[in-house]
Amino acid sequence: MTDETAGLVRLLGGFRPSRFLCVGEEPLAAGLSGTRTLQLQLRRNDGVLARAILTGPEQAWEGTPAVVYCHAHGGRYDIGAAELVASRPALRPEPYGLALASRGIVALAIDMPCFGVRSAETESAAAKRHLWRGTTLFGEMLEDLSGALDLLGDWPGIDRERIGAFGISMGATLAFWLAALEPRLKCIAHLCCFADLAELVRQGEHDRHGIYMMVPGLLRQMRTGAIAGLAAPRPQLACMGAKDPLTPPSAIAVAVADVRASYAARNALDRLTITIDAEAGHCETPEMRTAVLDFLTRQL
Repeated sequence: MTDETAGLVRLLGGFRPSRFLCVGEEPLAAGLSGTRTLQLQLRRNDGVLARAILTGPEQAWEGTPAVVYCHAHGGRYDIGAAELVASRPALRPEPYGLALASRGIVALAIDMPCFGVRSAETESAAAKRHLWRGTTLFGEMLEDLSGALDLLGDWPGIDRERIGAFGISMGATLAFWLAALEPRLKCIAHLCCFADLAELVRQGEHDRHGIYMMVPGLLRQMRTGAIAGLAAPRPQLACMGAKDPLTPPSAIAVAVADVRASYAARNALDRLTITIDAEAGHCETPEMRTAVLDFLTRQL
């Protein structure tokens, strides 16, 4: 673990990857045509129950690549992991579970705390519970995603050396933070949430983001682009819209400059792809979808 990564772990209040036991598995009734779709019931090592959804090609999995799918927020606490098979307004209509399966890639999405089957606890309550204990809700999310990576790597037929991460919005932030903490990820792709936080504060735009994302002391230690840069030299794709109110252009510019500097320091600029759509807002465009699928197919 590098000094930078260790510093992030301290700010999160620790990083103790969750351990999940699959205690139930069934085909998803509203599954995707032409896709193998399973709903999993998981029990975390502390007894917390969670839901996961697993999708992939119909044919037998053998040495198959996979993606940890980090779901979005959008104020829709009811969706959670179901985003993988039902999509959401900010995404293209075709669910990523189907799109990835058509490329021969398995995907696993797990309900984050406060979402899906875990929505009984509000985001506010969960964040306060953590902060009073000196930990963070964001850290719990990352620990659960690390546990999902373990589960996926141990799943029959999956090549644990070919696992990446992907997410949009909240899922984007989780994806590049997870890459900073998890060297096992081979590549990462993220959409619509890459901006320097100090610049957001300077512009008074930071309150557009949820309390789940609050990591005390972060601005004194590391900027967004430098966090994403800890993934270097692994391949990374970041796509943003210049008209996204959550990521104003000046905040994007700082983050992009920082991540490029990190990749340049590792002689890996050719493994970093940044796409900014001048007309897009907080949504996935057709061009972004093509870029993500091509990137994951090529890198995995």
